[in-house]
Amino acid sequence: MPSSAKTKGPRPPAPAVNYKLTVAYDGTDYRGWQRQPSGRTIQGELEKVVERLAGGRVAVHGAGRTDAGVHAASQVASFAAALRLDDEALQRALNALLPRTIRVLSVERATPGFHARKSARSKVYRYRIALGRLVSPFDLRFVHHHPRPLNVARMRRAARLFVREADFSAFASNRERNPVRRVIRSELRRTGTELVYTIEAAGFLRYMVRTIVGTLIEVGRGKLGVDDVERLFREPRRTLSSPTAPAQGLCLIRVDYGPNLKSMARASSRGLV
Repeated sequence: MPSSAKTKGPRPPAPAVNYKLTVAYDGTDYRGWQRQPSGRTIQGELEKVVERLAGGRVAVHGAGRTDAGVHAASQVASFAAALRLDDEALQRALNALLPRTIRVLSVERATPGFHARKSARSKVYRYRIALGRLVSPFDLRFVHHHPRPLNVARMRRAARLFVREADFSAFASNRERNPVRRVIRSELRRTGTELVYTIEAAGFLRYMVRTIVGTLIEVGRGKLGVDDVERLFREPRRTLSSPTAPAQGLCLIRVDYGPNLKSMARASSRGLV
């Protein structure tokens, strides 16, 4: 063998890349986003598949820690890994290995400092209440059925009262170290036989959206007055006046990161940042 002949050495490892995923899922059969010691979770399923592709441990972070039974139309997740796949091939591989109730809608490359939860500016949740006598089997997993009459006008007025920065302890499952949250949007509209409640905030306490919806339903039933919402804020502790609405009506529909994220991600993919 000539001395000038070159021997092939081991293939150099691929550089680690920070990925941003947009994910949709039907949360009915899962114990929420966050991994649990037992039971299937969205985070657990994603990590299992990403680790299979990466050949090692990978932590997948989500923008919103949706609870058991809660859905997402546009959850955002991030992870760092060294993969020898382009973005389109990675999306195909993820969807081929994930359960059909979890779909990766897009794969992007983000800046090294991007974090799905910490970088988020706001999250938007939607809650659907079906008012008709019957619910279609195609909607059953995604709406809360409330066939009894509700005063929608009162509910709309009450919904507007949640736009504020305040202590939301009266609308959370337990005592939080920092219960102050800033809600920038809270509105209720009627679409045919459905009520759709939309809320946007930088962050939420556990069960906060579902408890707000439960409170609005009590207002609609006449069990609470619109003024009682103000009273609940003045007495920041959980009471029977603010029950928790069922999980299946709730869906995370958008996570906002500000106008510069896409241009930063494009620059990262070109090696400019």
